[in-house]
Amino acid sequence: MRINISRRNINDPFVRKVEELSGQNLMACYQCGKCSAGCPAVSQMDILPNQIIRLAQLGMKEELLASRAIWLCASCMTCNTRCPKGINIAEVIEAVRLILLRKSKDHLEVKELSEKVREEVPPIALISSMRKFTS
Repeated sequence: MRINISRRNINDPFVRKVEELSGQNLMACYQCGKCSAGCPAVSQMDILPNQIIRLAQLGMKEELLASRAIWLCASCMTCNTRCPKGINIAEVIEAVRLILLRKSKDHLEVKELSEKVREEVPPIALISSMRKFTS
């Protein structure tokens, strides 16, 4: 992945929106990696929790919004407790998900699932998936 960093990216309104929704100061993170070291879902993620913060810091919204990792975070808060700067990383990840959900985008489209898969999925999961877009 080629990364193009510029002042335009860092001053992008996306950075401010993530900070506003999460209530966190992204620039407080100095990339120690403790959040990633403790994350139980890290083996399934395409980018690590500290990389999520870094992409958000740099305003690299396309890369961040396209990642699978933001959907894999279970909000177990392990990253939050390990952060020496007191950044609530799970809230940052939730803010990124919220930005996508507000655009009615999700990582899984129920309509695209086969009928066989829809029959096997618990009904509450299907209802929950659709409910996200009704408020």
